[in-house]
Amino acid sequence: MNAIEIKGLTKSYKEKQALAGLNMTVPVGAIYGLIGENGSGKSTTEKLICGLIHADSGSIRLFDRPHTDADVRAKMGVLIEAPGCFPNDTVWNNMLLQAANLGIQNAETEVRKVLKLVRMEGAASNKFKNCSLGMKQRIGIAFALLGDPRLLILDEPINGLDVDGMRIMREVLVDITKNLGCTVVISSHVLGELEKVATHYGIVRGGRMIREMTAAELDADCRTFVALKAREQSRAKALLACKYSRVEEDDQDRIRVYDAVGAEEIVSYLYENGILVSEVMTEKVGLEEYYIDLMKEGR
Repeated sequence: MNAIEIKGLTKSYKEKQALAGLNMTVPVGAIYGLIGENGSGKSTTEKLICGLIHADSGSIRLFDRPHTDADVRAKMGVLIEAPGCFPNDTVWNNMLLQAANLGIQNAETEVRKVLKLVRMEGAASNKFKNCSLGMKQRIGIAFALLGDPRLLILDEPINGLDVDGMRIMREVLVDITKNLGCTVVISSHVLGELEKVATHYGIVRGGRMIREMTAAELDADCRTFVALKAREQSRAKALLACKYSRVEEDDQDRIRVYDAVGAEEIVSYLYENGILVSEVMTEKVGLEEYYIDLMKEGR
């Protein structure tokens, strides 16, 4: 069974088409990274899944039931944009109010549980307005976790966070799936961080899903390259370009030679031609670069 199955989803706002037949499959237990440019349809897709807006056509099924089913909707947690909190009240009181809105029994026990899960138990007495951005994002996730949801929809929860905030958010997301058995859909532009937690990816462009893959499939599809610096950089690049099919410079002023070429072979080749290599390493294209290359292919 899949947590989400979307087929042929379309949505227009007046004359602008936001989704143009989007398909999407999210397995149960996944951390699914939804990726795309601004205006590609990510937020529209999440809002449609949550029932905040209605599709023009197509179908959405959650755990093999229509997404409008009341029972399945009751098992969904959502954080889109920012949590609706009273700024002058404490985190604790805001959480209790949300628990009351949801009709949760044993509210204090439930609030303690989710605050501990998002690493916020020590800040329960803080006024919401005094919390940092990272804390507010985690409070929003705590809101979404009330009621023990099976599916969590998060819109840009790691954007704007500092390094420590991102680390904590990664830990929280992994804990949610491992300890609560929750499926998570997360949209983000911070692809380097998303790559550290996601088990599946969906890449959206122009309102269509252009690629879905697992983390293992992404790893297999990402190209390996040798990165190097040489004392005669321009001459080295020209020599390598004559021998290998793809040679280019990156933003770190390194020469990259792609497609599983051995570093020793390259160093030896340049040495035979009178060029000394000062730095060399073998690396692999990451999610961000893979995504950029994929976007270039469609232009």
